Order: sequence, then C-alpha cells, then structure tokens
Amino acid sequence: MSTPVGIAHIGIVGFRGYSGAEAVRILSKHPNCEPVLLEHRSDAGGDAKLLRKSSVLRAAATPEAVGAAGITAVLLATPPEVSMDLAPKYLDAGAVVIDLSGAFRLQTAERYKQWYKEEHTAESLLASAVYGLPEYNREATRCAKLVSNPGCYPTAANLAIRPLVSAGIVDRAAGIVCDAKSGVSGAGRKATLKNAFCEVTENFSAYSILNHRHVPEVLQTSGLSEEEFSFTAQLIPIDRGILETIYFRTVEPMTAAEILEVYLAQYRDEPFVRLYEAGNVPDLKAVQRTNFCDIGVIADPKSRRCVVVSAIDNLVKGAAGQAIQNMNLALGFEETAGLL
Repeated sequence: MSTPVGIAHIGIVGFRGYSGAEAVRILSKHPNCEPVLLEHRSDAGGDAKLLRKSSVLRAAATPEAVGAAGITAVLLATPPEVSMDLAPKYLDAGAVVIDLSGAFRLQTAERYKQWYKEEHTAESLLASAVYGLPEYNREATRCAKLVSNPGCYPTAANLAIRPLVSAGIVDRAAGIVCDAKSGVSGAGRKATLKNAFCEVTENFSAYSILNHRHVPEVLQTSGLSEEEFSFTAQLIPIDRGILETIYFRTVEPMTAAEILEVYLAQYRDEPFVRLYEAGNVPDLKAVQRTNFCDIGVIADPKSRRCVVVSAIDNLVKGAAGQAIQNMNLALGFEETAGLL
C-alpha cells in the first residue's frame, strides 16, 4: 500500500456509520493524511454510494493488517464493546488509537458499569486514556497513544459550563440545568423503531431522563456533583446538530458582557470556539458541518438568572471532527488541518 511521502495512513473502523463516514469525508481532504477503510464485519454490505464509487484504500481490521499497511493511527467509530476489544490490539501494533465510543471516557470500571450497565473488559487501559477535549487536554493529547473522544452532548456542555464553574461565578446551590436537543444521527445508523421516520418526523421527545450515560462526562470535566446538575436529552426531527440551553444563577449580579469576559479569558485563542456578542445566541445552521462550538449568553443581573446557548454539529465537533482534531495533536500535525 503506497502513499505519497509525508502522508500518513489513518485507519477507520466503523466507516459505514454516520460518524465513521464523516471521518472519511474529512480525512479525504486532509493535507497530511489518507484514510484507510478497515473492514471489521464479515457480513457487512451496502456501503454508502460515496464509498462504493470512491478510490479510498481498504484493509482488514486485524492488527497484522494495520501493521503491514503502515497505519499510523486508527479511529474507532464503533460501539464500546468493539472498541474495548480492538483498542489493545491496535496499540500493540504500534498505532495511535482515537476512540469515538464511550469505552474509555470514564475513569474507573465501576463508574463505567454504573452508567453503561456493562462490565468493562479493558480496564487496564483506563488509566492511560486521555480524555480528548482539546481546549482543556491539549498537551496531554500531544503525547497520547489512546485518546478517548468526548461524547457529543458533553462537548457542548463542558465547553459552556467549565469556564463558569472554574471562575466561581455559578451559584452551585441553585444548580445548573442543561436542556439538550439533538438530531437523529446522534443515535447512530442502525435502524430502530425509535429512529424510524414515522416515529421522528413531526415529533419531539425526551429520553434517558435522569440516567443519560453522558452525564458523568460533564461531572468529571466541569467539576460538578450529580446533585448540582440536571440534564435532559431530547430528540428533534432533523438529521444533525446539537443545541443546548443551559440555565443557572450567578453568585453575584452579572451582565452578559461580564460573563462573556470569563469565556474570552479561556477561549480567546481557541480555533474552534466562537463567542457571540452579549445578548446574541447561536442556532444550529451556524455550526452544521463545521468543527465549531458556538456559545452565546443572555443574563438578567437583577435576578442573577443566566442562559447560555451552546451549539455544535454532533457528527463533527461532537464526533469525527473532534477525533481528527485530537489525531492532529497526537501525530504532530497542525491542529486545524482538514477542519477549516
């Protein structure tokens, strides 16, 4: 398998899913990389038309094939149980692994079982996995061999909440409420009744109330306790995008402009966080098919009420785009390569 000098081969397992296909799309225009489709399922069929017509390289998903193909990094767009099986094998083969599942996001096997209701079968890797939220773990990601890509909901939530909690401006006794809406692609490509057209169209539903598996990612990253944070995920009849409306009270009366100063101090030089002027908030069209997280603030100093709106594309900044941002860091490429 030949490749131009200076071009890295990047394997993708799960390339038929929405996140995996998005990774193929981004890597296909990456200046330093060439995607390699790693075939994991012997019964797989029905590639998307783009993949059937494309000249993208392919290989078996075995560690031997990964080594023989000179694959530098592997993106796992797979369910957690598949990631737990494959990640150790690819690491042993010398590849950097970027896992898009929830397999390595939580810090202990006990915590994983509590929220995912399954045993963790690769517990020894949890201590070495780097939680790949680049805005906070950039330097650790540069040295990582195993990067755990954050969930889509926690990405939008943590980028909005963590600076405020760290600055001490949130009245934590009053709690934080995160009302999150997602497009249907966040549930994956596998057909289910819940995601069927007749169930989703002209409908709007909440799910996993009080026990959504993404909650602990927000808690461990933003430094909150479960008692301080209320999260509800809701499915809306669009294909992609996440918009989170976050409600809290400030400790002291603050204007939107003053709260934005907290965000500016944290994100002024971040390439993928965009802040809106005081009193303005993003919508989904602003972020769809981009790797940006857009944040806007509206506040009422008199009542100390504040609303923050955080928006991302769940398949890009919430999945494949952030995975490639992490890959760029881990492999020493320009962080924004292929993403702007």
